[in-house]
Amino acid sequence: MKIARLLPILAIALAACGQDNKKDTDAGPDAKPGLVATNGVLVLPAVKGNPGAAYFILHNGGDKTATLAAVSIDGAGKTEMHEMKDGAMAPIPSLEVKSGEAVTFERGGSHVMVFDLADSVTDGGAAEMTLTFADGDKVSAPLLVEPAGGAADHGDMH
Repeated sequence: MKIARLLPILAIALAACGQDNKKDTDAGPDAKPGLVATNGVLVLPAVKGNPGAAYFILHNGGDKTATLAAVSIDGAGKTEMHEMKDGAMAPIPSLEVKSGEAVTFERGGSHVMVFDLADSVTDGGAAEMTLTFADGDKVSAPLLVEPAGGAADHGDMH
């Protein structure tokens, strides 16, 4: 009777031994093919507690239009994509980047507002930015952290 109770457990154990220990590679790509974010800079706020801003260039070398749906930054409580429109800041719910094109997030144009920065995000450091696309694919890139009034704050994208 004891053997009868052990048989299902042994069957499961033997089946597990025959399985491949590789990670699941069929779950889909982490990065969207052909999309690259470069020249990333996170400019700290001039006054602690105010929002900072992130700037970068998103290149689409893929063969399809990609729709950027969100940006997240390690060490930020919240981020929002914005653009300057008619002298006022307006939210960007999503942004299409056509095949072969690049979109620049820069001062005075499209940018990412960065709220509730952790104390660990400091001048001269780095933070990781993750871009999430409408289809769920993601691209990550580093952001160089600079003080307010730094090079990126004056339009120099390095």
